[in-house]
Amino acid sequence: VFLCEIQTPDDAMGGIYNTLTQRRGMVIGEEPVAGTPLVVVKAYLPVAESFGFTQHLRQTTSGRAFPQCVFDHWDTLGTDPMVEGTKAFTVVEAIRKRKGLKPGVPALDNFL
Repeated sequence: VFLCEIQTPDDAMGGIYNTLTQRRGMVIGEEPVAGTPLVVVKAYLPVAESFGFTQHLRQTTSGRAFPQCVFDHWDTLGTDPMVEGTKAFTVVEAIRKRKGLKPGVPALDNFL
């Protein structure tokens, strides 16, 4: 999971929340920058959902949000990647497709 610090004017907050919600992000804090109309938003963003995040965020905020993401901690999805229809299965399938691998999680026999 990435820790993202996003610096933006306070009137662009709607686009930030919209983008984070679409990508399973979770806002953990907002801090106004003293003497400026800027706000620093801190949020957790799953790594699997982070590809294209900066471009999408800039698009939804008209280029007024500036994110910085750094790895923070590991977390599980909480669902079984072997069960079709779960979020873990969807993430595994998307990653395998992006890497050019065959669809479906291979059986353990393939590795023994």
